[in-house]
Amino acid sequence: MSVRNQLRQSRRWVVKIGSALLTANGKGLDREAIAGWCQQMADLRQQGIELILVSSGAVAEGMTRLGWAERPHMIHDLQAAAAVGQMGLVQAYESCFQTFGLHTAQILLGHDDISARDRYLNARSTLTTLLSLGVIPVVNENDTVVTDEIRFGDNDTLAALVANLVDADLLVILTDQRGLFDADPRTNPNAKLICESAVNEGRLENMVGGSAGALGRGGMVTKLRAAKLAARSGANTVIAGGAEPDVLMEVAAGKSVGTLLTSGQQPLVARKQWLAGMSKPGGSLQLDDGAVRAVKDLGKSLLPVGVRGVSGQFQRGDLISCVNAGGIEVARGLVNYSAEEAQKIKGQTSGNIEELLGYCGDDELIHRDNLVVL
Repeated sequence: MSVRNQLRQSRRWVVKIGSALLTANGKGLDREAIAGWCQQMADLRQQGIELILVSSGAVAEGMTRLGWAERPHMIHDLQAAAAVGQMGLVQAYESCFQTFGLHTAQILLGHDDISARDRYLNARSTLTTLLSLGVIPVVNENDTVVTDEIRFGDNDTLAALVANLVDADLLVILTDQRGLFDADPRTNPNAKLICESAVNEGRLENMVGGSAGALGRGGMVTKLRAAKLAARSGANTVIAGGAEPDVLMEVAAGKSVGTLLTSGQQPLVARKQWLAGMSKPGGSLQLDDGAVRAVKDLGKSLLPVGVRGVSGQFQRGDLISCVNAGGIEVARGLVNYSAEEAQKIKGQTSGNIEELLGYCGDDELIHRDNLVVL
C-alpha cells in the first residue's frame, strides 16, 4: 500500500492554517474560506477523524480591527493586536462549527506548556479529553503574554509540537503555495512540485526558501522544519495549498495533493523510543507481580493498586522507573502524581484517589501511552 493510501487510515490530525489564507492578505478574516475549511473538517469528523486546528491570524485580524496597515515591530503592539484579533478569530470558528453541530475549545499554549513535563501532561490530558468528547480544539500561541525569548517562533512549529503532544498520525499545513517545490515558483517558472519525499531527505533543505509574507512569520523553511519535528513522534506531514477545492478531503482520500513528507515511523513506537531515551529517572515505583504482568505482557497502564513501594522525590510529569520485587527495572514513564501523593495512594484502587488526596486527576499512576517497557 502506498503512503498516500495509508493516509486514509490516519485517525488523528493536526491541521494548521496560515495567516495569508485566513486574512485574505490583510483584508480581514476570509469568512467564506473559513466556512469551507470548517465544512471539510465537519465531514472529516463524520468519517471518525479526530481534529485539532492550529490557527494563525490573530495578529493579522487585530491589525485589521485596529486599522494598522503594517505589522508592528514593538512586542507590546504585537501583543495588543493578538489580544484584539483573537476575539474575532475564535468567534469566527465557533460560529462556523456550530452550524455543523460541533463544539470548539480555545487552547492558548506557551513554551512552558510544552517544555515543563507537568504542564506537558496537563496540556496533553486536556487535548485528548476534548477529542474524546468530539470537540475540535482551536490552538494558538499565547501571543498576548509571550516574549520573543520564549516564543515558538511560528505556528508551523507550534503545530508540529501539538502533533508530538497528542501522538497525531498526520500534520496538515495549509499555505498559500501548492506545496514544496524544487525551486522558488515565484521566480522560476520551471519549478516542479515535490509530490512525495522522506522528511529527512538531504536535498530538501536546499530547495526551500526562508522568506515569509508581510502578515506571517513562517516560510517554507519553517514548514520543512515543522515536518521534521512532527516526524519525531511518527507523524507524516502534508503541505498543501489551502485555497485548492476540498483540499482536506483530497488528503483524506489519499489523492496526490500538495507535498507529502513521510516520517518512516509509527507514532506510538516513536513516542516509546523518545521516552526510553530520556534522561535518568528521578525516582522509582516498586510493582507487585500482577502489575508487572499487566504492564509488560498486557500493555496496560500502571494503576496505584499494583504499587508496593515509592522511592525518590519526584513531581508530576517526571520520568520514573518501574521495578519488580527484585529491584530490576521493567519499565519507565511519565508519572501523573508526585512522590508524596504516590505514597498516599499506593496499593489503593483508583476509586479511592479522590478520598485520599482530596481530588482525582487521573485513574493511572502512569498512562500506557506514557509508559515504555524495557
